[in-house]
Amino acid sequence: MKSIKGPKTPAIVQQIQWILDPVQTMETCVQKYGDIFILQDGLDTSATVYISSPQAQKEILTKNNEYEAPSSPILKSLLGEKSIILLEGDRHRRERKLLMPPFHGDRMKNYGELICHLSQQVASNLKVGETFIARKVMQEISMQVILQVVFGLHDSPRLAQIKPLIAEILNFTASPWRATILFFPFLQQDWGSWSPWRRYQHQMKQLDELLYTEINERRGQLDPNRTDILTLMLLAEDEEGQGMTNQEIRDELMTMLVAGHETTATALAWAVYWVHKQPQVYQKLMKELATLETDTEPMKIFRLPYLTAVCQETLRIYPVGMLTFPRVPTKALELQGYHLEAGTIVVGCIYLTHQREDLYPEPKKFKPERFLERQFSAYEYLPFGGGSRRCLGMALANFEMRLVLATLMSNFEMALAENKPVKPQRRGLTLGPAGGVKMLIKGLSTVLK
Repeated sequence: MKSIKGPKTPAIVQQIQWILDPVQTMETCVQKYGDIFILQDGLDTSATVYISSPQAQKEILTKNNEYEAPSSPILKSLLGEKSIILLEGDRHRRERKLLMPPFHGDRMKNYGELICHLSQQVASNLKVGETFIARKVMQEISMQVILQVVFGLHDSPRLAQIKPLIAEILNFTASPWRATILFFPFLQQDWGSWSPWRRYQHQMKQLDELLYTEINERRGQLDPNRTDILTLMLLAEDEEGQGMTNQEIRDELMTMLVAGHETTATALAWAVYWVHKQPQVYQKLMKELATLETDTEPMKIFRLPYLTAVCQETLRIYPVGMLTFPRVPTKALELQGYHLEAGTIVVGCIYLTHQREDLYPEPKKFKPERFLERQFSAYEYLPFGGGSRRCLGMALANFEMRLVLATLMSNFEMALAENKPVKPQRRGLTLGPAGGVKMLIKGLSTVLK
């Protein structure tokens, strides 16, 4: 059986390269070592196996009896130990079943008009001739969507307190250098009032108090007619008639705030960049949006084929989540002809799967047409992960992405403020556009007027 190869440089060098330039690190390794390689990415002797073939992705994501999720202290501190991301087996299945209904069917239709309205509301603050950072505008829109769709909070005083706290917590690891705190446990110490970790913990404590107060208040005056996700979680019951505990609800709210707000904003900033970077993509998209005429019914917008392809290609070329969540084999086994010891950390490399020449010819080119010309399997294209651990918010994220992009493109004429390529850069555990994409408002669009 073959042994897995990887760089021979010292572990600390590999770790720093992985933190500061993950894209270059992954691409160098796949060229040298192939579809499966190993990186020393800890200060101890721990190493992670990276896989990128669709067959291997499928294996680690579907064989739940052979793989389990390892403990993740940083995710536990950020999301809480009851987050669906950190659960296994029956507990994971139960939680998934309880959380499924709000993200599908008629519920989504209810959220559609709200998403379009919020996009217009936030964007109405932009002035003709003004430059803006796309990522910041998208963050404001996705924050409003999360707070209203998930929490059902509109203009409450608590909303005004929650918003800046979430922004500060997410900004904690916003640059590659700041992200080092996620990877080096010795930096996760309270060294007094000046230390970043103490500030982070203090902010988390404040946010917790606000979330638990909101949960308790809503539990005390539960209104089954409300359609926000928090209300649906409070009403949800499993087969035994058991509802979700306050801690389970708090941890899932944090998961949605972190995984739903941050990632969608990043994807939308990339989408605006690619559409304006390539005139032919812009023209095709505007032509399609013009077919709507005055009909801005959210489900019609959502089903537009070229808009859909633009969003799919955005999530392919630089997936916001570079990797699947880690899995560890429960016993020694074989993966694609390679030997894996029990307890080895294995991650699916979504970025490298999406860059495969055999699946996506000219993978560095932004070509939405590829999604109109063929179907990709769930393990060839997996921006939301796969198997039983595929992101629960996938339907809402896809819905939101298409509606926000269509709303902005239909109301504003924009252009890139700088004529230089935007490079991907680490943002915490994700991949985002360096600088956030600087845009210029040229005028108001005539589409849908």
